[in-house]
Amino acid sequence: MGVNIQTKQAYSEIDEFLSLLDEKTRNEVPSKLREIFKNEKDNNYHKEINPNIPIKEQNLKKETLALIALLNLKYWCKDEKEKERLKQVYANNENKYQEEIRKKYNPDNVFKNNINYKKKENTTLIEVKEKKWYEKIFESIRKILKIHNK
Repeated sequence: MGVNIQTKQAYSEIDEFLSLLDEKTRNEVPSKLREIFKNEKDNNYHKEINPNIPIKEQNLKKETLALIALLNLKYWCKDEKEKERLKQVYANNENKYQEEIRKKYNPDNVFKNNINYKKKENTTLIEVKEKKWYEKIFESIRKILKIHNK
């Protein structure tokens, strides 16, 4: 299974991010993982990261921010209390995300919305009156007589 374009672009941003770090911090990430970022990145995608601007304001991809958060938790965060706090924050964010997904794609709500939509439609019947057979004959005779009377 290949890596999709969004992930390749995120790897490009991570590779750029790692290149801005000092060597000691960069080397805390295993070399195999850094190689994956370097080898699997999109070489045609270039994102300039300015070290003087906060990371939140860099307009990085969500995947990139998630990877940075994971690298921070796994390799750079040394304080156990801070790690636990971060894990809690990430778990809360994941729960909120899952709840939004459940609300958005809940089959019960999807069907309920469709039923409500259909209830709002105007579906009244219109009665079409058809002339009786003898009325049609009389009308035909009148037309013929009018033509001949002219």
